[in-house]
Amino acid sequence: MIISSYMRTEHRACDELFSTAEKSVIDGNFEQAEEQFLLFANDTLRHFKKEEESLFPTFEELTGSTEGPTRIMKFEHEQVRGLIGKMAEAVENKDSDAYLSLAESMMILLQQHNMKEEQMLYAMCDRTIPQDLKESTLEAMKAIKL
Repeated sequence: MIISSYMRTEHRACDELFSTAEKSVIDGNFEQAEEQFLLFANDTLRHFKKEEESLFPTFEELTGSTEGPTRIMKFEHEQVRGLIGKMAEAVENKDSDAYLSLAESMMILLQQHNMKEEQMLYAMCDRTIPQDLKESTLEAMKAIKL
């Protein structure tokens, strides 16, 4: 549960920042929206980096598979990165309609993505990765900067 618990906590923190940014856009407070969106984007991208540079390679090495669930997650990460870019542009332009439309797509994508990770991939990691390697992988993930 060490991997699942840590990563699920990160998902919830990103969700909270996303929600705060969206509320700020709805309220027309674009200064706060930009600040909160930047925090959301940075935390989300850092989370992806932790997965792609530490967790996924560890899992792939142990399972001998790069074509399974990690490949799908990486593809979805690319989709999220694309939406982040478009949302950043919308918030910068103070375009609430564009931002909120993109936010709806982002919310659906992230909910589905996070559910797959939390219910399948992280559980697989917790079952597959030996305890000592889980701990060192977690420490490596904690050290990753954006």
